[in-house]
Amino acid sequence: MNIILFDETDYYQNSDTIRLYDHRFDHISKVLRSGKNDLLRIGLINGNLGTGKVIEINPQFIDISVNLDKKPPLPSTLTLLLALPRPKILRRTLKHITTLGVKKIFLINSFRVEKSYWQTPVLAQENIQDIFLDSLSQSCDTILPELSMRPLFKPFVEDELPNIIKNTIPVIAHPKAADTIVDTSGKYFTLAIGPEGGFIPYEINKLKECGFEEFNFGERILPVETAVPVIISILTRGI
Repeated sequence: MNIILFDETDYYQNSDTIRLYDHRFDHISKVLRSGKNDLLRIGLINGNLGTGKVIEINPQFIDISVNLDKKPPLPSTLTLLLALPRPKILRRTLKHITTLGVKKIFLINSFRVEKSYWQTPVLAQENIQDIFLDSLSQSCDTILPELSMRPLFKPFVEDELPNIIKNTIPVIAHPKAADTIVDTSGKYFTLAIGPEGGFIPYEINKLKECGFEEFNFGERILPVETAVPVIISILTRGI
C-alpha cells in the first residue's frame, strides 16, 4: 500500500492521534519497518491526505500523530455502466476502475450475464469495501466510489438512466461500431460496457433509445478486464 488509510473510529484520545492494531499495523511494522518519529503517508477515508508521525509503537499497536493538509486527487468525471462480469474478473476489474478514479459505478444486468453471478460473495458489502480500500491505498486516493447494483436491465434503462446521463455524452463501447471518438477534451461521459460477447441487439436498441451512441475503441476485441481500463483512459485523457 502506498498510503495508510484510516477512518474516524481510529482516532485515539485526541483529534490528531490515531491508534492502529490490524493489518495496517502489521504493514507499518513488518513491511515498512517504521520506528518512532518516522513519517508515513496517510489518508482519512473520504477526507484529506497528509502525513503521520509515529509517536509510539509496540508489539500490540502503533500510535500516529496525523496532519491532513492535502486534498485527494480529482475524481474521474466518467460514470461507468458495467454488465456484471464473472466473479474473478469482477474483482480485478473493480480494482482497475477504482485506481483510475472512477467514483460512480453501476453493475447492470444483460442477457449474457449468468444469473449466478449476482450471488457471488464478491458482491458482499464488506468484500467490495476491501477491494475499494486496497485500490485507494494503491493509488493514493481517499474517496470511496459509489457502487450500485441493477439486476433488472429494462427498468433501469427506462426509469433511471435518463437522469444519470444528463450533461454527459452517453457512449456504448462496441468493437464493430463505425465511429471512433476523437476529441475527449473537457467532456463528461457515461460509458456502457457489455459482458463477454457484448450486449445483445435488444439491449443496444434500448440504450440508443435512451440517448447512447455506439463507438469503437480499436479493432481488437478485448476481454472486459482489459477493455475497462483502456477505454476509461481514452475517454478521460482530455479532462
